[in-house]
Amino acid sequence: MLRFTLRGVFARKIRLVLSASAIVLGVAFLAGSLTFTAMIGNSFDNIVGGSASDGLVRPITFGASAQMGDDADSRTLPASLADRLARTKGVARADGNVESQGLFIVKKNGKLLGGSGAPTLSLNYTDAPNVAGDQAITISSGRAPTASGEIALDERSARKAGYAIGDTVPMITTGSTPRVTAELVGYAEFAGGGLAGATLVLFDTRAAQDLFLGGQDAFTSISLTATPGTSQEQLVRSVRPLLPDGVQAVTGDKVIDQTKAIIDTILGYLNTFLLVFAGIALVVGSFLIVNTFAILVAQRSRELALLRALGASRRQVSRSVLIEAAMVGVVGSTAGLGLGLGLAALLRAVFANFGLDLSGTSITLSVSTVVVSYVVGIGVTMVAAWLPARRASRVSPVAAMRDEAVVPEGSGRRRLVAGIILLGCGAVLLALGLTGSGTWNLVAVGAGALALIIAATLTSPVLAVPFMRPVGALYRRAFKAVGQLATTNTIRNPRRTAATSSALMIGLALVTTMSILGASMSKSIDVTVKDQFSSDFLVSNALLQPFSPTVGQQIAEVPGVGKIAETQMVTAKIGDSTLSVSATDLAALKDIIPLDFVRGRASVGAGEIALEQDLARSLGARPGDVVPLRFASGTVRSRVTGIYESNYLLGEALIPFSTLAAANIPRTDTAIVVDAAPGARKAAVGKALETATLDYPTVTVQTQEEYSESQRSQVDQVLYLVYALLGLAIVIAALGIVNTLALSVVERTREVGLLRAVGLSRSQLRRMIRLEAVAIAALGAFLGIALGLLFGFVLQRVVADEGIANLAIPWTRLAVFVVVAVLVGVVAAVVPARRAARLDVVKAIVDH
Repeated sequence: MLRFTLRGVFARKIRLVLSASAIVLGVAFLAGSLTFTAMIGNSFDNIVGGSASDGLVRPITFGASAQMGDDADSRTLPASLADRLARTKGVARADGNVESQGLFIVKKNGKLLGGSGAPTLSLNYTDAPNVAGDQAITISSGRAPTASGEIALDERSARKAGYAIGDTVPMITTGSTPRVTAELVGYAEFAGGGLAGATLVLFDTRAAQDLFLGGQDAFTSISLTATPGTSQEQLVRSVRPLLPDGVQAVTGDKVIDQTKAIIDTILGYLNTFLLVFAGIALVVGSFLIVNTFAILVAQRSRELALLRALGASRRQVSRSVLIEAAMVGVVGSTAGLGLGLGLAALLRAVFANFGLDLSGTSITLSVSTVVVSYVVGIGVTMVAAWLPARRASRVSPVAAMRDEAVVPEGSGRRRLVAGIILLGCGAVLLALGLTGSGTWNLVAVGAGALALIIAATLTSPVLAVPFMRPVGALYRRAFKAVGQLATTNTIRNPRRTAATSSALMIGLALVTTMSILGASMSKSIDVTVKDQFSSDFLVSNALLQPFSPTVGQQIAEVPGVGKIAETQMVTAKIGDSTLSVSATDLAALKDIIPLDFVRGRASVGAGEIALEQDLARSLGARPGDVVPLRFASGTVRSRVTGIYESNYLLGEALIPFSTLAAANIPRTDTAIVVDAAPGARKAAVGKALETATLDYPTVTVQTQEEYSESQRSQVDQVLYLVYALLGLAIVIAALGIVNTLALSVVERTREVGLLRAVGLSRSQLRRMIRLEAVAIAALGAFLGIALGLLFGFVLQRVVADEGIANLAIPWTRLAVFVVVAVLVGVVAAVVPARRAARLDVVKAIVDH
């Protein structure tokens, strides 16, 4: 039986390739996602390991700002502490560090280098060693900066910005001196290799202190190097008695582990995002596998019956089908692994445009990726082939004596009953999801959507017949007898038609859902901005990067400017909740932006805070209560003065700038709202503002319409990325139609020959097969868009409290999806139709 099965598989190589195509794409996305995220992880591991010292002395961090330098506070360590530590037993050297991420390189064309994705790392240059004993930062060309007005850059960033050694480099800072220049004197690099798209800027220590620490003779942290024979733990224990309150010493290994944990969390989100689409591709591909093996079993029914008549057991027959499926899985997984490497390279190129440059990191397949890919690829194929294999084992040996052997079909009634039950369960879950807007509601909606997709798949054979009646009427009117033949062929096996269209249905259901969610987000942005953006202009950074408060001072002096209000967005914690907080002068802000306070008073002074309504409700806080607002430097207790309705331009809490000073957070601006003075021409004021901010590429000046457009464009960028990833499911669905039609032509070889013999021309035969493909695609589009409309509506209602309060149906976009589905059918039919038209009439008639 094994030799017979293998001989049969290799005799049908084209079928093997077509069957494996879905697994190839699914495994490719799986392997590509795992390989790409492993590349990122390896790159960051090299950076972290190559830059860490044996020990690190730093201020203790407490709150939400402790991660990755977000809202870094202004606490420093005196230079005298570094001198004392250097003389401690077990310490070979102590090097003071000055670090900042509040600096941006301006390219030669006047635009920012980076700004999104990986940050700009600004450091003072030292020759301190890392944990491996290598110099952490080296100068690869030129020399290190030794005075004010000199910098070194990593070579990739320098070339990308258009600079070479000896050039003058302009830079934007968030400090009191917003624009500075320096001569590029050398190229630098980390010992760990590349920077994953980050920009490295090195200053002389004194220059860094002047620029980032206001001229203090101090450091943000101190790196420790152990003497030979001293462990990291011994090193840390020896310096702890010398540390002042609020300062800690940690081992280099602990710093590496903490940083890697943060990076792994971020990579986990990215990996999950990519793997979701790999899962969708594999689920859609399983429909292709099920349909392909169902057709193959049906075509080989006489052969299977003969095997049973010759003594093969049911188990042997089903095992032969599963062996064939395993070979399909192996072939598909192997090809998918190879394609996955190409996909990882493509992802690397795409993410490089978003600031994550991994060009210096090699693409390699890990053992775990190979194992997971084969297990998933073969497993999905075997599971998908199980039902056809089980059906094959039920072929009766007596069927071998008949002219036409038929594989027993499963009961459609059981499928219909199961589908109706799942339909009811899905409806109940969606209804439960509509009862609120929490995490459990989203889980209920997701489970309900899954139940309805499975229900639609199970009941689609029943739906296919009534759907095809109007399609058939249209076909008969437009294409006469050819249309009638296409309709008859489509509904002859409604289960096969439905299974083929189900793959397309899933893809279009997800695309439609995301389209509705994206359109609703865009409409909600327009409505919210119109209601809450009452100022004439907004000066901000589209990526929420901070900028120098000096910009606000210059804006206030622009002719025609009336009122202005500055805001600074930071993160903090209240209990376990991480929230965004807007620091501002509330008296100035409420004169420009409408703020609706539902309780308490509309003001915040020193030691006070106002809470957004939903946050206050979740905390159970009322005016007069004291809440602990936790920052990286410690906790600031603030008394609640009032509770306000959510505002699109503000955070979940409002505090005065004095609270930031108490928390040692440096003063920057995130946004400035500006009103033109009474009688001033807004257009002229807008041009004057753009002129005033021309030297600061970190900021933009926008009107209400321009701000809405920029927010919508960000939504569209994410939506197009999702479309591209979901397009993989559409491609697999198209392959499913190709596969079904190709195998159907083989199955109907004798019928095709008879049709040609009675006068059907080759062009009419090709048209008939194209019409079948279009009908299958139209059924998938109808079911997919119907489900997508339902899912999109429910999902929008569930997330309405998250700022997506306005439902919008993108009818034009949905119409485009229908057209695309029809084109998918037309294109999918090209090869099968051509193959059918080339069949020899006489050989086809005598085919058995």
